[in-house]
Formats: sequence, structure tokens, C-alpha cells
Amino acid sequence: MSIHKSLKVKGTLTRHRNVLTRSERMEVLSKTGRWKQGQSIYGLPKTRTRKGT
Repeated sequence: MSIHKSLKVKGTLTRHRNVLTRSERMEVLSKTGRWKQGQSIYGLPKTRTRKGT
């Protein structure tokens, strides 16, 4: 008997999330040049959450 596809365990957090962690936001912003090392980590600007395919 096989397991139904909805019950299979997949890797955690593999689908799209609406909210990024602060470190993920800093990484996105540093790649685009909107945040530089040494700047405050508080009050970061908004970022798009969709990952490129």
C-alpha cells in the first residue's frame, strides 16, 4: 500500500513563504546593493519574497 501524496514528508519550508527572516532580507538587500555591511539591521526596507526560478 502506498502513502497518499498529501501525507508524505517533504523538506521543511520548501514552499513560498510570505515573510523572510532578517538574515534573508539582509542577503537579498546586499545582493541588490541596498544594504551594506555596517549599516543598522533595524528598519530594513521591504523586499520581494518570490524566489527566482
